[in-house]
Amino acid sequence: MSGKLQHTSFIALILLTLLTVPGYSQNKVDLSNSLNAGRLKTPGDTAWKKIEFGANLNQGSFSSNWTGGGVNSIALGLFLNALSETKKGKNSWRNDFQGQYGIVRNKGQQSRKNVDRIFFDTKYNRELSPKWSLFANVNFLSQFGAGYEYDKDSADVKRKVSGILSPAYLTEAIGIEYRPVPYFFVDVAPGALRQTIVVDKDLYVNTPDQKNYGVPIGKRVRTEAALIQVVANFDKDIAKDVNLKFRYLMFSSFKHPLNIDNRLDAQLTAKINKYVNANIGAIMVYDEDQSNKIQFAQALSIGFLFAF
Repeated sequence: MSGKLQHTSFIALILLTLLTVPGYSQNKVDLSNSLNAGRLKTPGDTAWKKIEFGANLNQGSFSSNWTGGGVNSIALGLFLNALSETKKGKNSWRNDFQGQYGIVRNKGQQSRKNVDRIFFDTKYNRELSPKWSLFANVNFLSQFGAGYEYDKDSADVKRKVSGILSPAYLTEAIGIEYRPVPYFFVDVAPGALRQTIVVDKDLYVNTPDQKNYGVPIGKRVRTEAALIQVVANFDKDIAKDVNLKFRYLMFSSFKHPLNIDNRLDAQLTAKINKYVNANIGAIMVYDEDQSNKIQFAQALSIGFLFAF
């Protein structure tokens, strides 16, 4: 009962977030006079590209007689984000890649992963009206390296619980998109297909209740058809040198329509100067194939950022 209550509260929080998105305005770069000189282009054609690369380094050390307690540690994180959007007439194409990887090492322990994500989404839209369009997209989500669960009593005892393509999620969807402003859209896709991939057939022994992320034990792929899939995406500079982005996913399958999967990825980035930034990221997941409880991860870092 508590799991269902948490599930309901989670959905309510997401809906409240979506309903209170502020009505900012954002103009994309109009390239109708600067690109493809000499070729006739429809007024309003746009092209937008952004690439961000960053590295975060955190370090702490204490003398042997430090009375406040503490442990020497060092952490390194890397990320690469790339986004491109093009529009020509009624046709548009959007590609979004996000990669993150970080490790932390405390004195007396082996290096441990503290963030790991591969995300890629490619989407084609055909405009029906200024705010509505049909879309077709392919989405991929996984991680770069193996993940472990460590024994509470012994730092040297660990169990592998994930790895590259274990799990991975590949989704193909066709549906309708509502985009009231350039920086926010909602995609609704009935009948989307999702493949859950676990290439490591021995991984199930370490996953909670041996669920193996929903993939039948001994198999590598499970395919689900969605009764409905909803994606909401927001990416906007909400103040000078402060960017907020989030992506919310809801997936309800035909086979288990009441077991609704939810995932929210959010990140707030503040630019301190040309090359230094501070960011806080959070992830919330509710997926009964992984756990009967809401999962939450959060990270705060300061580091180098190069964007163009």
